Amino acid sequence: MKVKHISIIGSGVMGRGIAYVSAMGGFTTTLIDVNGQALQSAEKEINSIFEKGLKRGKLTEQEAALGQAKLSYTTNLAEGVSNADLIIEAVPEKRDIKKSVFEQMEKYAPSTCYFATNTSTMSPTEIASYAGRPERTIAMHFFNPVHRMKLVEIVRGLETNDETAQLIREVAEQMGKETVVINEFPGFVTSRISALVGNEAFYMLQEGLGTPEEIDKAIKLGLNYPMGPFELVDLVGLDVRLNNLRYLHEKLGEKYRPAPLLEQYVQAGRLGRKSGRGVYDYTDDKELVKK
Repeated sequence: MKVKHISIIGSGVMGRGIAYVSAMGGFTTTLIDVNGQALQSAEKEINSIFEKGLKRGKLTEQEAALGQAKLSYTTNLAEGVSNADLIIEAVPEKRDIKKSVFEQMEKYAPSTCYFATNTSTMSPTEIASYAGRPERTIAMHFFNPVHRMKLVEIVRGLETNDETAQLIREVAEQMGKETVVINEFPGFVTSRISALVGNEAFYMLQEGLGTPEEIDKAIKLGLNYPMGPFELVDLVGLDVRLNNLRYLHEKLGEKYRPAPLLEQYVQAGRLGRKSGRGVYDYTDDKELVKK
């Protein structure tokens, strides 16, 4: 089967990024969100990515026009998935939300459609159980920002068949991504390492070992990371990181217990760039540390 039409459910940071690379990969792409305001925000940001690509010479006018022509937006899930060859779910990392979405996907999607979940930690086997096609269900773990990050971590569930794994690899490669195909285990490869590093950075900050800038600089220059752990968590969202750590703590034990300081920041509403303040302060577009 050749994938031609991809529907993405969830227009948040990840969903809108996936929609962009899907359209640029030549797929007819539908971005779906029940929240019309969120969908408008996503469309505005996607158009901004096209504009920046043009200004920087990354895209030609023809490439941008073709990409934009491939995109459509809707708040109607039933209509949005009715012609899909592949649906990529990109809603928050919460079981009840994913379960509800997958039940609707099963109800309205064509019987030949493949299902993918964009998750960084959750079980694709469990998520597949929410619908009725486990052999056609897989995890596609994209990274933020999607249009810049090269990797898609493809994770097979217990019953994912070889055809699905190969098809999803081909889709990701057509989107311009490098891939790894691995078997399911909590946290996969990247999230297990990233969660440990990010959580340890919060313990360091909590202990007074150094300022966020000093810790970020040490990790970037000493370990050759492209971003420091605090820069990364502010981009991803402190609430997202906390949810991931809680899941990994439940599944893999004490080494993933969330740092109390991270929990405090989330309780205070310091969620990162999206809230204007996380470890750093973005209210005036300046990364100022709030001591």
